[in-house]
Amino acid sequence: MSQKIAAQDDRTDRENEISISESLSEESKRQRDSIDNVGAFGARTGESDLIFFQGILPEINGTIRGSEPIDDQIEMCLDRLELMLENRTASLADVMKVEIQLADADAAAAVDSAYKSRFDDVAFPPRTVVGVCSLPGGADVQLDVIAAEE
Repeated sequence: MSQKIAAQDDRTDRENEISISESLSEESKRQRDSIDNVGAFGARTGESDLIFFQGILPEINGTIRGSEPIDDQIEMCLDRLELMLENRTASLADVMKVEIQLADADAAAAVDSAYKSRFDDVAFPPRTVVGVCSLPGGADVQLDVIAAEE
């Protein structure tokens, strides 16, 4: 019994350390607390000319770089997006919509600057910026993107 209480105390300490809100569901807590930074991402997109990219985080070689400055994090996300598009023989010109999730609303200006510079030679796709409490791996930014194969 004392081992169970100790395990609960360890989990509570760890949750407080990484600021996991008590209002989150157990599944959401598991996803945020996982060592693999597992997201709640679906794999099914149906049959169409649309390409869906979700949960694009600032990663290098599989490591989320949440401690980097926001300017660097958004650049990493956009670099990853471009590579993902290239793998589908697409480019930024094929992007139809971007959702930018930010853990810090004060970072919006830096994100806007990077977004404008990256999409400077194509029409800006519509975007939505959403404030979130936290992101996997302590990241400050995450992208969900819809592109079209034409």
